Amino acid sequence: MINLAQLRSQLERSFAPLACECLVTGEHSLTVKLFDPESGRVDLVISGLDLGSLRTPEAVDALIDELRYELGSNSLRSTDSGLV
Repeated sequence: MINLAQLRSQLERSFAPLACECLVTGEHSLTVKLFDPESGRVDLVISGLDLGSLRTPEAVDALIDELRYELGSNSLRSTDSGLV
């Protein structure tokens, strides 16, 4: 299993310029928050991830792919959505 500092570092490299916060809650449940470090604006929060499932580099890569999908699906990030 990857440690939280390594996971956070890898996520920040993958989602730069966003910052990342990783918190373990309950029984090995992970919450990941991606946010703008200057404004504090939160772009994505995913809770309830199984920390035990992140045992291999492939599992971490799959998590990054899932987070990219969720971040891209977030209508608040889209400038074409008409939201200001």
